[in-house]
Amino acid sequence: MNRQLRTAILGSVALTLAACGGGGNRPRADLAASKVTTIGVNAYLWRAALDTISFMPIVQTDSNGGVIVTDWYVNPNLSTERMKVTVTILDQDLRADALRVTALRQVNRGGQWVDSPVEAATVQKLEDIILTRARDLRRAAIAGD
Repeated sequence: MNRQLRTAILGSVALTLAACGGGGNRPRADLAASKVTTIGVNAYLWRAALDTISFMPIVQTDSNGGVIVTDWYVNPNLSTERMKVTVTILDQDLRADALRVTALRQVNRGGQWVDSPVEAATVQKLEDIILTRARDLRRAAIAGD
């Protein structure tokens, strides 16, 4: 009986291992899939957002919550204006509605920083740049397979 049990176990192990052999017909994992990440949000959007706003001083990042907050940035060519940006990634999928960018703008008037409206086109342009960069990163990951 003990010998029959041992033979049955060895037989099932051999069949299991035989099913794993070869690997020639197994589908390859899509390493560029949007959900392959060790962070809580889409990795391509996260990397693209960091790349896009890397010229600004970053105050806070939370890769699990998907939030990047910059400090005030003064453009060297326009020292009377400064901006602060917050990028929020809302999903693990690479989609346009998974990204939200908000910006604050201040203008220096008489030595005081005064809040000023941000043009909607500015925020839209930042979102477009991040989304384009994320798509390029994903394409590069797919091509690298």
